[in-house]
Amino acid sequence: MQQPTTIRRVHRLAVLAALFLRLFGRMPTLLDLYCCQGGAAKGYADAGFDVTGVDKDPQPRYPYRFVQADAIAFVLEHGAGFDFIHGSPPCQHDTECQRIRSNDHPDLIAPTRTALETTGRPWVMENVRGAVPKLREPVMLCGTMFGLENYRHRFFETGGDFTLDQPAHAVHTVPQAKMGRPVPPGHYGQFVGNFSGVPLARRVLGVPWMNRDGIRECIPPAYAHHIGRAALTHITPALMGVAA
Repeated sequence: MQQPTTIRRVHRLAVLAALFLRLFGRMPTLLDLYCCQGGAAKGYADAGFDVTGVDKDPQPRYPYRFVQADAIAFVLEHGAGFDFIHGSPPCQHDTECQRIRSNDHPDLIAPTRTALETTGRPWVMENVRGAVPKLREPVMLCGTMFGLENYRHRFFETGGDFTLDQPAHAVHTVPQAKMGRPVPPGHYGQFVGNFSGVPLARRVLGVPWMNRDGIRECIPPAYAHHIGRAALTHITPALMGVAA
């Protein structure tokens, strides 16, 4: 009898992690740039990575090793020492609500890409729909792809010879609550801005340690777990070749 897909995936990750430990005596390492409160970090850790987060602001809720520093400066100096790198440059420059308010935020997508490319490591860079014209062939992830009761589209550019396949995207059939409003029965929430319903958002997105500030900017851990599985599959054979 064939094992359920989830069990097979977990088994494969366990085999790869054990192989990595045997070859190198350590877990594969991941650098989480612009980490905020650690939505992506949780997914990568669940996939088998030893995670280090970097952010310019203090992040007392971040659940893993944390360094307060400028993300670009840090990756230029230390990025080559990690097995895989994730970057989430601040999205405010490209969000609709910030453009409506004419708020001025830095656009760090191109500088972050340039810094990532200097490391020689595989990487992924994430942002919102408004940034898509600046991203190179991004893959879109949606909460429904991972069984979440939320849409939250995020877009991922890859580099360093790492690629992602675009998962199938089901038609949205569940209505969304209005932005920032309480979520009526039978609707999905839009957990952005000064939204209400933090306990619901924590449950839906899988981020029970976060407050409102973290939730409205986070990547659901399920997205990063999906990317982390692909990353672990990508890096292990290459590093095995180096070890040989």
